[in-house]
Amino acid sequence: MAFVGQIALILIATLLAAAISQRLGMPAVIGQLIAGVILGPGILGVLQNTELMHAGAEIGVIILMFIAGIESDLDLLKKYFKPAMSVAAIGVLFPMVVFYIYGQIMGQGFERSIFWGVIFAATSVSISVEVLREFKKLNTKEGATILGAAVVDDIIAVILLSIFVSSFGVGGGGSANLLVATIYQLVYFLGVIVLVKWVAPVVLRLAERLPVHGSVAITSLVICLAMAWSADALGLSSVVGAFFAGVAVSQTKFQDEISSSVSSVGYTFFIPIFFVSIGLDMEFNNVIKNLGFIVIMTLLAIITKLFGGAVGAWLTKMNWSSAFIVGSGMVSRGEMALIIAQIGLSANLMAKNLYSEIIIVIVLSTIVAPMLLKKTMKV
Repeated sequence: MAFVGQIALILIATLLAAAISQRLGMPAVIGQLIAGVILGPGILGVLQNTELMHAGAEIGVIILMFIAGIESDLDLLKKYFKPAMSVAAIGVLFPMVVFYIYGQIMGQGFERSIFWGVIFAATSVSISVEVLREFKKLNTKEGATILGAAVVDDIIAVILLSIFVSSFGVGGGGSANLLVATIYQLVYFLGVIVLVKWVAPVVLRLAERLPVHGSVAITSLVICLAMAWSADALGLSSVVGAFFAGVAVSQTKFQDEISSSVSSVGYTFFIPIFFVSIGLDMEFNNVIKNLGFIVIMTLLAIITKLFGGAVGAWLTKMNWSSAFIVGSGMVSRGEMALIIAQIGLSANLMAKNLYSEIIIVIVLSTIVAPMLLKKTMKV
């Protein structure tokens, strides 16, 4: 029952912290993360990252990525395919190259330097959407390009994460393992195509006929968890399976119903546990000493996405004013980068002594992003 008490504490703390965060004009996820930091070993020490906490967080991240997949608008991506691909590709390339170089300068080695790039290649567009909606720019070419590029960004980030965890993570590495991992990934992604096109629609239609309340939502969770488990069993990351299970569901007529049901389960219980668990891993012993590192990383995080996205948009014949709106909309890292960072830590792809600093950089870039986007839209 001690864990039940901890869950109650997590839920009320994240609820209040998220409300305060949004009242201050910041994303709710920042408040949830800070709640974990305050309650964890870093400050009060009320909560510990126990096995039960880890299990709850694992389910939370799987559901979060499932929802991200469900909300991926592939129709929008098809409509603005060229600018979205250009923005996403260059917006991923810039951080990968720049953070790899900085990682080498900092003596992080090949795998960890590249993984810094993977973390900061991700984009969380949910915050940018609110700003675009406020300025009535959501349905413009700039808004649609940001949304389309974010879909591609998420897919690229998930695939990169999968490759790095299976190839260089704990138990990975070596040319033989790399070859086997590549074959597994190819087979798995072929299976994803089959799931999206044929399996998910048929299975969900059959579930609809069952005389059970919530049968479609339950079946969708079965698909999600099965995909997450199979990805993990093949040496990939579980979030890869969850994300593509969501993409499969998004292509069916049940998308809205499932999104509503799963979001209720996720955001009221499991997802707060995940964000709190990230805060539980943070330590502040070296933060002051590494303040210069945090400042440089934050500037690189902002600049690489801002200019990467802007250049990508400019190459598709947008003027520089519109291009910088697009670049600003891609700066926010949010939950996607937090997920990648935590998985990287557990797979030994990140130095534990720099984990807290990396999380701080993700949080800072997420806070700066909406302010930057508002500034570029007012110019």
